[in-house]
Amino acid sequence: MRKYRNELKFYINKKDAEILKKHLALLMDVDKNSKNSDNTYLIRSLYFDDADSTAYYEKLDGIEFRKKYRIRIYNFDDSFIRLECKHKHDNKTSKDQILIDKDICSKIIEGRINEIDVSGDNLLTRFVLDNNVRPLKPSIIVDYKRLAYTYPVSDVRVTFDSEIKSGLYNYNLFDEDATTYSVIEEDGLILEVKFNEFLPESIAIILTTIPSIRQAFSKFAMCRSIK
Repeated sequence: MRKYRNELKFYINKKDAEILKKHLALLMDVDKNSKNSDNTYLIRSLYFDDADSTAYYEKLDGIEFRKKYRIRIYNFDDSFIRLECKHKHDNKTSKDQILIDKDICSKIIEGRINEIDVSGDNLLTRFVLDNNVRPLKPSIIVDYKRLAYTYPVSDVRVTFDSEIKSGLYNYNLFDEDATTYSVIEEDGLILEVKFNEFLPESIAIILTTIPSIRQAFSKFAMCRSIK
């Protein structure tokens, strides 16, 4: 049975975000995977969709159960590449993921799915099978900078995503000079709160101390909308 996590998204301004970060840092740990001096890291995701843009329109239509595939890298590191499938059910999410090498990544992006050797019940196998039924192709690159805090109880993860940009017509994941366009106001960022069964009261109280607007912000849909 698939396990879903709660996911809440808020739009906040950078000034309030700085106050919130200071308060959260008293209770939560910075993501151990953060490599940069400011504890942030760059995320680049290449999303896939079919010829009918099913994933895009299901998001716009608010379909209750939906999923989308993406390939994700961090800080342009080509030694750590993940194929992911994100499942969405209202305000709950679940994610399947598998590490792939750069050769498989290239085959997926270039549509050479039939050249991929698969075995066993894993995400790569399911991706290939889904492609046989509904061919998927690169749809949009999404870039953003993330600062993440973690808390062990209920596996809480609070992230601040800024500088969200859309990459148009260039599906080269590793092109650091790819042309991108901002899809969010310069002073704004997206706050995401993810947790399992419950949100600890101490963190919930901190989150209520700053003005925010809760919204179903989808980086994928927002970046697609400017094409």
